[in-house]
Amino acid sequence: MNSHLTSLTLDVADVTAAARFYSAAFGLDDARIRLRAAQAPTEGFRGFTLSLTVSQPSTVDSLIDSALAAGATALKPAAKSLWGYGGVVQAPDGAVWKVATSAKKDTGPATRDIDEIVLLLGVADVTASKRFYTGQGFTVGKSFGRMYVEFAAGDAPVKLALYRRRALAKDAGVPPEGSGSHRLTLTGGTGAGAFTDPDGFPWEAAAPAPAL
Repeated sequence: MNSHLTSLTLDVADVTAAARFYSAAFGLDDARIRLRAAQAPTEGFRGFTLSLTVSQPSTVDSLIDSALAAGATALKPAAKSLWGYGGVVQAPDGAVWKVATSAKKDTGPATRDIDEIVLLLGVADVTASKRFYTGQGFTVGKSFGRMYVEFAAGDAPVKLALYRRRALAKDAGVPPEGSGSHRLTLTGGTGAGAFTDPDGFPWEAAAPAPAL
């Protein structure tokens, strides 16, 4: 079987506070985003963003408004773009979140439904990182030259994608410079054991399913 992302863990200073934020802001629980107490030094852009894809602009507004009310910082106010409608916030733990839709008009009442969660890793060389990940058993789902690569997700709750680091930082509304820990650990299944990718993102092997 192909390798894929099975879960991700954010390192946060206060697990209880972070869990409260993610529940209030986006309705997320530890089935989709895991949290771990850690104080690893980090400065500036951590090299990744998390993107919530939703169905319409009013849902974008609903999620961004609740995130700001729960303590997030606005990086890019929600606005129309060539590709749809979206905005970017930074959680109190420092993780950067984009909420977006390809729709430009509402087709129904606002909801808080999240259609997809995508983890975008900012990489120095998309082609080289794509080659590395396919060598680890990942299957490419979409690829747009040297700019963007998306891997097949299987049944995983979070999709994995690669984006040029500077372009990702620009999209998030933050300077691209950063150093120290990513404060992110990825868990892979079906062949993706423990490794560290070319941009320093650490992976651990998924625990085997218990025997019946």
